[in-house]
Amino acid sequence: MKLDVNALGTFYRMAREGAGLAAGRLTHMTGVETQVGVTKLNFMRGREIQRDFEDSTEKVGVRVKLTGAIEGYSMIVFERENAFRIVETLLAESDEAEIDVDGEFDEMTRSAATEVGHIMNSGFIDGWADVLETVIDVSTPEFVQGATAEPFFGDVSEAPDDDDLALLFQSQIETVGTEVGFSHYLFPKRESMSALLDRLRTSGGIEYDKLDGFDRMAERGAEEVAKTATTLTGIDTSVEIRRLNFVSLEAIPEQVADQKLVGVAFEFDGMPSGYLLFLFDEESAHEIVDAMVPMEVDEDGFGEMGTSAIKELGNIMASGFLDGWANVLDTTIDHSTPEFIHDMGAAAVDPVIIQLGENQEFAFVFDTVVVADGREFDCEVYAIPDEADLERALNNLDVDRIEETPTTAEFQEVNNS
Repeated sequence: MKLDVNALGTFYRMAREGAGLAAGRLTHMTGVETQVGVTKLNFMRGREIQRDFEDSTEKVGVRVKLTGAIEGYSMIVFERENAFRIVETLLAESDEAEIDVDGEFDEMTRSAATEVGHIMNSGFIDGWADVLETVIDVSTPEFVQGATAEPFFGDVSEAPDDDDLALLFQSQIETVGTEVGFSHYLFPKRESMSALLDRLRTSGGIEYDKLDGFDRMAERGAEEVAKTATTLTGIDTSVEIRRLNFVSLEAIPEQVADQKLVGVAFEFDGMPSGYLLFLFDEESAHEIVDAMVPMEVDEDGFGEMGTSAIKELGNIMASGFLDGWANVLDTTIDHSTPEFIHDMGAAAVDPVIIQLGENQEFAFVFDTVVVADGREFDCEVYAIPDEADLERALNNLDVDRIEETPTTAEFQEVNNS
């Protein structure tokens, strides 16, 4: 099974179109104005999807079986509180609208939640059908609830095993005064997805197992980041890549938090070439500085010592990622000296996005968490390779080398001047 950026771009447009239709139908049903928030395509392993479900939060889902141009299952999943919030709005005009959010779903609330989930599922699927100019048929909706993954897709043969990579459509619909977050899972039959990708592909494409290899390369790079950071700081440090996202470049500023951010940007050159961007919220950045700099630093800013610490950590992370990739790909990848960023929200990423937008439309984004000395730092890692370079590099990838090849990162000295 092969895919290329054009195929992923079509999937992304399918997700955006579907989310737009779902939001519009939710507005029509509830009378509450809505708009589409962040839309992502996530490549996730089965164990990561299960971990999303097993966070001790009760969830509610509505799933349907698909036939036609796409075969498999489509499922909308809400946190239980969000599902009750929507149902409460939907039944606000009813004389029987008193809802106990701490209680169980009764026949009325279950029926309302199923209707909402079905309407939203249908919105996504109609959006896909519009983009693909085809027909996708939908079964009768099924209501599911639970606090683990088992009730939701334990009996779905198309769901990925622990180590298998699956494509997850994730969207957020925003309502006036609050946000209704939900996840949308598509579990297609492999044969169905392969036929669709063949139809959408415009270039030679990348074998799906090579993309799987790319994800594992990132995991190996993260392991190397942890080793080198621990060696440098003397603090027990771990770095975890949660998932690989595929997003439109123009959507990246939309999903960046509207707050003061601190980051480090790099340009890398070789096979592949591209950009790396690491973004922390200010609180996380100060935690990092406190962990790395054994003295008082300016709490309102970062000063020379704080800036140096952030750049040094970014330098280690960049080297860990890229040296690991270079070793596995049997190539050379160099990166620039770190450029420090301290700005509000979208302004922190706009310069990089503008540069990238001259040559490409989409980007791969790694959702990453850095943990040092028991403290957690939220860190968004934007790894944005040149599309043509990435395709060539991955097609030359020997997936067996990923586990066999040692990752030995060497990082440049940071220039503090």
